[in-house]
Amino acid sequence: MPATESGQKRALGLSTVAFTVCFAVWTIFAIIGVRIKQDLGLSETQFGLLVGLPILTGSLSRIFLGIWADQYGGRVVFTLTMLAAAAATYLLSFASTYPLMLLAALGVGLAGGSFAVGIAYVSKWYPPEKQGTALGIFGVGNVGAAVTKFFAPFVLVAFGWQMVAVVWASVLAVTAIVFFFTSQDDPELVARRARGEKARSALMQLEPLRHQQVWRFALYYFFVFGGFVALALWLPHYLIDVYGLGIESAGMLAALYSIPASLFRAYGGHLSDRYGARTIMYWTFFVSLICLFMLSYPQTDYVIHGIDGPIAFSTQMDLIPFVITIFVLGFFMSLGKAAVYKHIPVYYPGNVGSVGGLVGMIGGLGGFVMPIAFGVMADLTNIWTSCFMLLFLVVAVSLAWMHFAIRSMEQRVAGEALAKLPPLAELEHVHKPEEHHASSALIDDWRPEDDAFWQEKGRRTARRNLWISIPALLLAFAVWMVWSVVVAKLPAIGFTYSTDQLFWLAALPGLSGATLRIFYSFMVPIFGGRLWTTVTTASLLVPAFGIGYAVQNPETPYLIFLVLALLCGLGGGNFASSMANISFFFPKREKGNALALNAGLGNTGVSVVQFVVPLVITGGVFGVVGGEGQTLSDGSMLWVQNAGFVWVPFLILSTIAAWLGMNDIASVKASFAEQAVIFQRKHNWIMCWLYTGTFGSFIGYSAGFPLLAKTQFPDVDSLKFVFLGPLVGALSRAATGWISDRWGGGRVTLWVFILMIAAVAGVLYFLGIKDQPGAFWGFFAMFMILFFATGVGNASTFQMIPAIMRKETVRLMPSAPAQDQVRQGDKESAAIIGFTSAVAAYGAFFIPKAYGSSIASTGGPEMALWGFMIFYVTCVLATWWFYTRRGGLLHDVEHGGGGATPTSIKAAA
Repeated sequence: MPATESGQKRALGLSTVAFTVCFAVWTIFAIIGVRIKQDLGLSETQFGLLVGLPILTGSLSRIFLGIWADQYGGRVVFTLTMLAAAAATYLLSFASTYPLMLLAALGVGLAGGSFAVGIAYVSKWYPPEKQGTALGIFGVGNVGAAVTKFFAPFVLVAFGWQMVAVVWASVLAVTAIVFFFTSQDDPELVARRARGEKARSALMQLEPLRHQQVWRFALYYFFVFGGFVALALWLPHYLIDVYGLGIESAGMLAALYSIPASLFRAYGGHLSDRYGARTIMYWTFFVSLICLFMLSYPQTDYVIHGIDGPIAFSTQMDLIPFVITIFVLGFFMSLGKAAVYKHIPVYYPGNVGSVGGLVGMIGGLGGFVMPIAFGVMADLTNIWTSCFMLLFLVVAVSLAWMHFAIRSMEQRVAGEALAKLPPLAELEHVHKPEEHHASSALIDDWRPEDDAFWQEKGRRTARRNLWISIPALLLAFAVWMVWSVVVAKLPAIGFTYSTDQLFWLAALPGLSGATLRIFYSFMVPIFGGRLWTTVTTASLLVPAFGIGYAVQNPETPYLIFLVLALLCGLGGGNFASSMANISFFFPKREKGNALALNAGLGNTGVSVVQFVVPLVITGGVFGVVGGEGQTLSDGSMLWVQNAGFVWVPFLILSTIAAWLGMNDIASVKASFAEQAVIFQRKHNWIMCWLYTGTFGSFIGYSAGFPLLAKTQFPDVDSLKFVFLGPLVGALSRAATGWISDRWGGGRVTLWVFILMIAAVAGVLYFLGIKDQPGAFWGFFAMFMILFFATGVGNASTFQMIPAIMRKETVRLMPSAPAQDQVRQGDKESAAIIGFTSAVAAYGAFFIPKAYGSSIASTGGPEMALWGFMIFYVTCVLATWWFYTRRGGLLHDVEHGGGGATPTSIKAAA
């Protein structure tokens, strides 16, 4: 009895939600255990036993619960398991002694056993080629550990740990009831009942457990899942004692490990379906080995007896590098968790419950044994990093066993037979090569120039991708430009940096963002827009959290700020891939407006950051989780860390939306070599020059405007108004794309540069009389004109690129079919759009740095502004000579009333 798509989605969705709640209950001792340890005066070993006991129950019960799920159906077993765990959690609130708490902890652990039930239940709804992704999505329920770390500290501080147990138990009980009445029995169980067959006996279910490979998979899971659970439980305690954090801050930081180790499990399932679990496991073990080596190294002081006396130095991992490293570790462990369970339905389709239960049990036992081992090792060695040393040993053994097992298998296969092995070489005896079925997110047929196709479904799909892309790009710009506001506040909160150092911090995101754009501009045809948007949006969490913690301590080294400023460039890189991606979705008649909307509304992130940050830093909007405020000289308070923290929830939501709602277009797949042809195109380099004049000016002025206004007009509270400049520039770009579609991008661009020359002259004039009343407002008005002009020019230059390349492709490929000319022109246009945005983004570095260098050498920014004006003159000349003069490439197109597309191309489309 085949499962319907709606039935599959319902089963997967309900199971994932239920498992999330179960996991939140299962890891409840990670938070309340710290308070219980303080109340009862427990030793490290006793504490490890308390937090590990629920993991033991949840692990040991998995094999039996998995078998029962195969026999009686996952729907019933899942419900009963949740109700039993809810009852035990509620009774925990009445425990007052250590033995009673241990007894209650055994019952709480049943929540963890639900994993085996869910694996058996969900796998029966999906065919083998989709089970990796489905089970990966189900495994995202691990994020329940982060839910507990985020919310339990607040309940604990406000009402006590007993209330945490009561609330968590109530939510679990309600979830069980809702799950039972809204879910359905799996198709296999329904079909078996219809045939009147009995379920296989428990003994037959256990038969595959005699295979060595099952135990090898179990060891993998012992590390990727057991290690995850162990660290999820241990990290709050570690952060409190090693870094001196409060329980609220420790819980939030520990969630930085739990979140990627949970959310990206779905992505691991997708990668396992596409590239094979073997490849993903190699990457997981290799990266984990590197991370754990770094984490294992204890703080050490060295004294070298040098020629001129002792040379002393020390090694230690500070808080920010620690958080970044565990984030990376959690991400790859999440991929590994999905990859392990990709094996099981393929090897043992009829024994998913028992095999999955055993593997889950061993993994869960790792979550029980390792926290205890962490405590014992800390007591015996008196070294805090001993916990990571143990994990390093486990992953090293796992990698060695996997590699030698695979090599042994491959050596048994000779020459030609080896080439015929499937991608997952371990499955040579039971797994045959089969095509990877296209994901529903992959569009095989995409014809936006076909009016019927566009009206029927093309427009709807394109607009959905556009409206998901816009907020993701807005957040990218916000993170990219956050330093433009933060640097202006650093001196007030105790950071004694020079003006030149502050301009460096404002400029470095532009440098790294521009450099990353060079690579990002080619990524969409290689990896797909959906995947790339998801990964790049999620990557912004690293600098967002990093800024939040770095600014809280005036002793934070300047080097850390330089690194964080460079990491903010991740947001700048996103623009190139975002614009290239959106350009593929729209037909030529709407491409200019679509790109203007994506870029223009995305650019509002610059304005948003300059408007929002000054507001959120004035209050402790994140409470105790966000950390203490900084006291200013006048006694007022600022919470500058909120400049980073405020973007975190929105980044998480945008990442999820990109993965669930965006699409990849199969026809735009291209290698880097295929796209690299643009480097041979003269117009690629000309448009790089012109777009640097428009977008490079916009982003450079946005980055430098707050600090320039602050330094040139110190008596004016300019930070209240500077957000208007980027807002004007972003909205003018979004609102004026149609002008270029109507009149031609070349003509619009020419007049834009003339207006920019006049505006820079106005800025110079008002700087020359800056000591006179009203000079600031004249200076401000000239910059508003500059920002407006850059926005119009950003839209017009991007409208020019598709028109140029479609006309050039006809000249370069005269014998090619018309449709191939159109397709090649679109591919080259997308690559040029991305590459020009990369080059232009260097304006975010050079303009603030030019201000700083000019002020340092001459005492004012005038020298830099004269340089900008001369550059705009060259842009006017280039636009006129190559494109708009009579005989220029776009003259006939823009003056013929036919839009920006040659007649031959329009006919072909």
